[in-house]
Amino acid sequence: MGYITIRGNAEDRFVEKHSEFIGYICHVETNDEAVEFINKIKAMHRKATHNVYAYILRQGNTSRYSDDGEPQGTAGVPVLQVLSKNGLTDVCCVVTRYFGGILLGGGGLVRAYSHAAAISVSAAEVLNMCECYRCSVECDYSLYGKISYILPEFEIITEGSDFSDVVRLTLLIKAEKFDDFYKKLVDTANGSVEMTKSELLFENFN
Repeated sequence: MGYITIRGNAEDRFVEKHSEFIGYICHVETNDEAVEFINKIKAMHRKATHNVYAYILRQGNTSRYSDDGEPQGTAGVPVLQVLSKNGLTDVCCVVTRYFGGILLGGGGLVRAYSHAAAISVSAAEVLNMCECYRCSVECDYSLYGKISYILPEFEIITEGSDFSDVVRLTLLIKAEKFDDFYKKLVDTANGSVEMTKSELLFENFN
């Protein structure tokens, strides 16, 4: 199990027929956080013609959007669809529009809001959050090379290492690979290794 989200926030902008579109995207985890972000962008752009938004949350499997005065279906839904097609969750996207005096038509609006959302996604750091364990492995120096050799086989991330009286490694191991890795580790070390693991958590495996 896992999910895709972004780190922090990002933005990008473009101009279409004199209308400026600014796409903002932010990592949020609750409805309150999404509303807070939307209100922050609205406060930054009080004179904007529209502040369209969409967000998707893991909490309650929630998704919401607003056209903010644009013709129904031409703004909020396209933004939501961009987030959904990218497989994103725990994100909120706000697209601000300053009208440039030239009407874009329904199709033009859909394309413009979709593009604004898409470039904000492209500007963000996307995270592949996987269910995993954080493990501490302790071994003798003589086993370090053998253990290091098997780590890539299980897509393990080495978060840290300490070389003192013994070797201590801090590893991130995907939940579905943990049992197989543990068996391989015990076999490789002939039981001469100590390991402790955390509770299940989510970490980025990009």
